[in-house]
Amino acid sequence: MRHDVAQKTHFFFTTTPMPCPYLDDRLEQRMVTELLGPDSTELGNRLSLAGFRRSHTISYTPVCDGCSACVSVRVPVREFKPNKTQRRTRKRNADLSVEECPPMATEEQYVLFKSYIETRHKDGDMALMIDEDYAAMVEETPVRTALVEFRDQQDKLLAGVLIDRFDDGLSAIYSFFDVDQKARSLGSYVVLWLIEQARLQGLDYVYLGYWVQGSPKMEYKRNFKPLEGFTTSGWKRLPQG
Repeated sequence: MRHDVAQKTHFFFTTTPMPCPYLDDRLEQRMVTELLGPDSTELGNRLSLAGFRRSHTISYTPVCDGCSACVSVRVPVREFKPNKTQRRTRKRNADLSVEECPPMATEEQYVLFKSYIETRHKDGDMALMIDEDYAAMVEETPVRTALVEFRDQQDKLLAGVLIDRFDDGLSAIYSFFDVDQKARSLGSYVVLWLIEQARLQGLDYVYLGYWVQGSPKMEYKRNFKPLEGFTTSGWKRLPQG
């Protein structure tokens, strides 16, 4: 199904194998499709339903030889029920103000983004991103995109998430937050906010990108239940464990 959707776009290619950013001693290879022209949003919709993710003006999916660890996941918002910890997280962050902004990068965002990357992902390629790279990540989008900002009562930016809007849901492209605010659990709160917003807007899903079994950085996504994963036979409910 995933390959069939890409073939119908008439433009796709496979990248050269590169070291996997999630699992040691693995190689990552992607099938990539450009999102161009007036039909970009429609194409993005169709590709998201087939487990693809967007970055800048491309949509991609892993096609790694001998490995299928990356699973595109989404939360069915009408069935989601926060657990006790998640309810506490929402309560702890009830004082934050939230604003959905156009996809325009700011220096304030970049400073927070850079601090987050250097703390949480300093061994990855994103640690090399300068302000121009961050601006490109935010602003180079052919689909309906927004940057959501979360601020405290002193108007300090504590978190941000870049989102795409599709016909059936919201897609979390990338989130970052103040890592010194550990008690707030900001990463989880951002996802909880997206789930609630999707529900209020009558949308069915929040897309969370790829979950990689065996990668500690991705394990938090399993806390949002129920969780669906894209398989060779379409979207299926993942085990609750």
